[in-house]
Amino acid sequence: MKYDYLVVGAGLYGAVFAHEKAKQGKSVLVIDKREHVGGNIYTENRMGINVHMYGAHIFHTSDKEVWDYVNNFAEFNNYINSPVAVYKDELYNLPFNMNTFSKMWNIKTPEEAKAIISKQANEEIERMKAEKGTDSFTADNLEEQALSLAGRDIYEKLVKGYTEKQWGRDCKELPAFIIKRLPMRYIYDNNYFNDRYQGIPIGGYTALIEKLLLIGEGTEKVSGSITVKTGIDYYDFVKIEGNVPAQPLSSVNGDEFDNMLFTGMIDEFFGYKLGTLEYRSLRFETEDLPDVDNYQGNAVVNYTEREIPYTRIIEHKHFEYGNGKGTIVTREYPATWKHGDEPYYPMNDEKNNTLFAKYLDLAKEYPNIQFGGRLGAYKYYNMDQVIRAALDMVK
Repeated sequence: MKYDYLVVGAGLYGAVFAHEKAKQGKSVLVIDKREHVGGNIYTENRMGINVHMYGAHIFHTSDKEVWDYVNNFAEFNNYINSPVAVYKDELYNLPFNMNTFSKMWNIKTPEEAKAIISKQANEEIERMKAEKGTDSFTADNLEEQALSLAGRDIYEKLVKGYTEKQWGRDCKELPAFIIKRLPMRYIYDNNYFNDRYQGIPIGGYTALIEKLLLIGEGTEKVSGSITVKTGIDYYDFVKIEGNVPAQPLSSVNGDEFDNMLFTGMIDEFFGYKLGTLEYRSLRFETEDLPDVDNYQGNAVVNYTEREIPYTRIIEHKHFEYGNGKGTIVTREYPATWKHGDEPYYPMNDEKNNTLFAKYLDLAKEYPNIQFGGRLGAYKYYNMDQVIRAALDMVK
């Protein structure tokens, strides 16, 4: 077959792009190395529960155009993300709000909370200024930044251990810019997000992606077409010259195309010829518990102690108000990324961003190839930002 576009990656970015191009009358071939569509938002129905196979995904946005767009492909429930944090034998509400402060210090009013946080933060700033022998304070690392914003109690119990697990490094070794601010809400509200729209697609994210890719009955009628092939690795068809893939590739497994959207790792696409971008990875341990009705009472429970190796436990049935016998939980372990692992979080420090910019310059040599998504754009995207970026690229 001859296609107008090859889309490498059947995740959210690739699916939105393919759908919009098909609406324009284009023919699109979508391939993915995994055996399923959906990328990291893929959900699998087990025991009547839609399991988030690659970590929890809660859709939230203040972009009404994006919200209206996704509601064309799925009906959303009214799930509100209200995670709980566990530190030793203590339970705290997230984000940091009056429920958190009341539990931590046995107080009731915003004035009391502000006074304690301000006192602790100022004490830490004065201590660090004295240690550095300076009259002014500038945070040199993440620990100093967090202490200057939140004080010792919040940092030690809710920030330090979780952050060190997430990044695999001591907070003193992490740059201060990772925590530009720590939102303090002086209200009794456990809603994690400030966005106007929030929810989980009823039936799971896979059904939403399938609608975008025109898979199954009841999909939108468009003038173009989308062909989806899973279990196909783009690199199986790249001719290697030295350590750099020959560009531009114009056929995959006999199918030809004129243009390409690539949503994989941009440095891998160019054979790492300028160097390797860094990521953090994740490992998931999912456990089916057919004889347990309710494992933890909440969809997301974070574990903030460094000594506990996982960062959080997800109980999937609570995303969709599941009742009845049986539940499924997933423990999420941050991991050091190495070649061959699944990359999840770009390490957007100065060194990596500079290297990415060089790859962007290299990509300009191939005007018929676009790069998008979290890996192609080397940027941490929320789902609504993925959709917005894909729609903007089509425009």
